[in-house]
Amino acid sequence: MALLPTEAEIIEHLRHVIDPELGMDIVELGMAKGASIADDGSVRVKVALTTSGCPLRAQIQRDVRARIASLPGVTKVKIDWSELNQDEKREAMDRARRRIAERPDDSGLPPTTKVVMVASGKGGVGKSSVTVNLATALAAEGFQVGLMDADIWGFSVPRMTGVDGRLAAVDGKMAPNEKSIGDGTLKVISMGFLVDEESSALMWRGLVLNRAVQHFIEDVAWGELDYLLIDMPPGTGDVQMGLAKLLPRSEMIVVTTPSLNAQKVAMRVVDMGRKNYLRIVGVIENMSVFVDDLGREHRLFGSGGGDALAAEAGVPLLGRIPIEEAVADGGDHGRPAVLGTGPAAEELRRITKVLVDEHIPPADLSRCVGHTLQSATRKIHRAPSDTAVSISRAVSPATA
Repeated sequence: MALLPTEAEIIEHLRHVIDPELGMDIVELGMAKGASIADDGSVRVKVALTTSGCPLRAQIQRDVRARIASLPGVTKVKIDWSELNQDEKREAMDRARRRIAERPDDSGLPPTTKVVMVASGKGGVGKSSVTVNLATALAAEGFQVGLMDADIWGFSVPRMTGVDGRLAAVDGKMAPNEKSIGDGTLKVISMGFLVDEESSALMWRGLVLNRAVQHFIEDVAWGELDYLLIDMPPGTGDVQMGLAKLLPRSEMIVVTTPSLNAQKVAMRVVDMGRKNYLRIVGVIENMSVFVDDLGREHRLFGSGGGDALAAEAGVPLLGRIPIEEAVADGGDHGRPAVLGTGPAAEELRRITKVLVDEHIPPADLSRCVGHTLQSATRKIHRAPSDTAVSISRAVSPATA
C-alpha cells in the first residue's frame, strides 16, 4: 500500500497551481487554505478565490485535481471553495504587483496566455503536423495564436505553415512572422527563419539548444496571445526539461500512433511532464486508419495505441486523425489540411473545438478582480538586445 502524502506535501504540490489572472501560485497568493487526507486516500483541499464569480475557477479546479491526484495513494480530490476577504484580497494583489515590479516575467507572455506543449515520445508520429494544424484551426476561430518551433534540429514549421522570411527586430526583440487566418492571426517563430538554407544542419549540443529555446521565449515580441502552441522535439531531453522549467504554467498534449511501440515510448513523455508538474491535457492518435475509395478501413500502423496510452496516463483520448494524402500534401506546400475538406480536416476541427470548449478554454478576465493588474502596474523591461542578430551569427558555423 502506497504511503499517503502529508498535508505539507499536498501544499507543496499546490505551489505548481498558478492563478492565471495574477501569474503566481495559489500558495504564495494565500489562496490555499489547507488540506487534509483520510485513511482511504481521499483528499480535501481548501481554496479561496479572489472572487467567487471568476470564470478561471474551472481552470484552477482542474489544475488542483490534476496535481494532487498524481500523488501516490490519493484516490479522490475534493475542493472546498471560499472567497478571500477584503484584507486577504488586498494582500494578494500587493504580492502580485510586487512580483511584477521586482521580477518581471521574462517570457513576455501575458498570464492569460494558454501555453500548450505538443509532444511525442519518438519522431515520425506526425507531431509537427498536428501542432501546425491545431494552431491554424485556433487562428481560424479568431484567436491570436503563437506557434513556436522548439524542434531546433528538425525545424519544419515554416514549410508546413507557408510562412517564410527572415525575422525582424522590434525594440531589441525578435518579431514573429505573421499570417492572417480567418479572423485570427498566426505568429510563428522558428530556427528556419534564421538559417540561410532549409537544408542547413544544426550540430548543437544541449546547453546551446537550451539557450536558443530560451531566446525564443524571452526575446520575442509576441504581443497579445490567446494561445501559444509549442512544437516540442521528440523525446525527453534537455530542451523539453528546460521548457518545462521556463514555462511552468504549460499544459501538454501527447501525440502517438496506433502502434504499441509508439504508445510505450509516448508514456515516457507523460512521465516527464508530470515529474515537471505539467498538466497532461490528453492524447491524440495520429495516422489512425486509412480508408480506401471503397470505404474499407486499413489499420496500417496497428490499433489501440491511443486508447492504451490514454488509459495508462489517466487522461482523455482527444481524437483519432486518419491517414489522408491531403495532410501530407498540405504540410509539404504550406496549406494546413485543417483549412480544407475531408475526414482528417473534420477531425482536426473537432479536436480543436473540444480543446477550446472543454479542456483549454480561453481566459476570460472580465469578471475577475485583478484583470486590470497588468495595465495598472508599470512593467520594468530589461535592456534591449539584438537577439535575432546574435542567434543568426551563432547559426552561421552551425556547430557548438
